[in-house]
This record gives sequence, structure tokens and C-alpha cells, in this order.
Amino acid sequence: MKSSHERRTALRSVLTGDGCIHPASVHDPISARIAAEIGFEAGMLAGSVASLSVLGAPDFILLTLSEFAETARRIGRGCDLPLICDADHGYGNALNVMRTVEELEMAGVAGLTIEDTILPRPFGVERIELVSMAEGVAKMKAAVAARIDPSLCIFARTSALGPGGMEVALERLRAYQQTGVDGVFITGVKTRADVETLAKAAQLPLLLGGAPKEILDRAFLSAHKVRVALQGHQPFAAAVAAISSAMRALRDGSELPQIASSETMDRLTESAKWAAAVNTYLIPDD
Repeated sequence: MKSSHERRTALRSVLTGDGCIHPASVHDPISARIAAEIGFEAGMLAGSVASLSVLGAPDFILLTLSEFAETARRIGRGCDLPLICDADHGYGNALNVMRTVEELEMAGVAGLTIEDTILPRPFGVERIELVSMAEGVAKMKAAVAARIDPSLCIFARTSALGPGGMEVALERLRAYQQTGVDGVFITGVKTRADVETLAKAAQLPLLLGGAPKEILDRAFLSAHKVRVALQGHQPFAAAVAAISSAMRALRDGSELPQIASSETMDRLTESAKWAAAVNTYLIPDD
């Protein structure tokens, strides 16, 4: 197994490279191992997917920091895939952000994002609202200050494009990239023109979330400083559909849909490694 530092170094090589990657949306050790086996360069643990996996609840900021950090730790111990975590708003103010960075760094993640959205959504508020520029900058600086391993990647995340438009997004981008973060994560990009405008102002690598499929062209994104672009979190929904189909078939007594072979399950659970450990440590020599 690679160390946390080695995984962080691998993620940093993506940031300093000249290409764009699509990380795999993962939610547990098995999904991360599948992603690594397929050849994904990194995994992404979203707050929404973690909430679904741990609580069976939608993304209403119900998950706690300890629950999220433990989910990240379990994924990280399962394979060498560098893991990027969506740490939401850092679970509170700038001091909570520091605690969040400490916990996720100890959990072994390769990178994490801290966003400038007001979360949880206050009573009576129907749309996304941002913290003030001053608070956003302070939270990013606090995140960087809390980092112990300098190879841990910290990304400022802004949703400014939605409620504020491009000018506000550019203002946030310019401010956050002066805080010591390693990149800026932008959500709400709709067009190639948006990407081009952001790239002109970017001094750091860009990360994109929620971009429409028609602009997720790696060559285009690579040429405009985008180094990580999310594709969504469909794997979890696909897993839910597969489990539902299998359970329905068992309940109805009908033919099971396609399931993983025993060979696949043995490989993904590292059965040979554990069998060898049994023979080495649990079965005495005669």
C-alpha cells in the first residue's frame, strides 16, 4: 500500500501536469478498488454521496465531520487511489475548518475542498447564499494554516457563479488563489465561454463540478487550466438500482440480474491476501 504522502504526491502531479482528469465518484472501499482497477487517477467522495451511504439521507448537511472523516478513512485504507473529499463548508466557521482539515488529513485523504456557501441553509432562505468575501478568505487561510503535511492538497470551492454571476465568481477566484490554496474549485459553469473567462483569471489549477456534459472535453479543459472535472455521482445510483433489482428478483423468485462473479468478488475483497494470512498466522505448523 502507498502512504498518504505518496497518494498526495500523485494528486499534485495531476495539478502540475498539463492534462485534465475525471475522478471516480466513490463511496466505500469496494467502489474505490473498482475505480483503481479500471484506471482512474483519483477518487472523489462527495458530501452528498457520503450522506446517502452513511445516513440514507439527502444532502441537507445532516452528516457530521466525524462520520465523514471515518468514511474517508475506510475508503483510503482499501486501496491506493488518491482521494479528494468534498468537505462542504468545513462544518462551521474558520475554526471548524481547521478541525476539519486536521481530521481529514489524519484520515489520509489526498485533497479536500472548502466552500464559501452558507450551510446549512438558514430558515426562510430559498436559494444558495455565500458567506462574505472576508469570511471566505479567512476560511481558506485557516484551512491552509491547519495543514501539517504540505503535500495535502487544499482547494477553495466557490458557488459564486450561481447567485452572483461571472463578475462575483472572478472576484472570489482572484481572492482565494492568494490564500495559499492549491487550486480553486468552481461550480455552476455552463458554457465553454465561462471556462475561457475563468482560465484567463486563474493563476492556480481549476477544478470543475456540475458542468454540463457538452463541455467536459478533456482537450478543451486541459488547455484552459482545468485539471480535475467531475462527471457526477452516477455510480452510487447505479449501485442502488442493481441492489434493488437483485432483491426484487430474490423476493419474486425470478431470475437474478447480472451479479459479480465469485472471481471478481475474491479479487475486490483481496481474498488471496487474507487466505495467505490465515495460513501464516492462524494455522500452526505440525
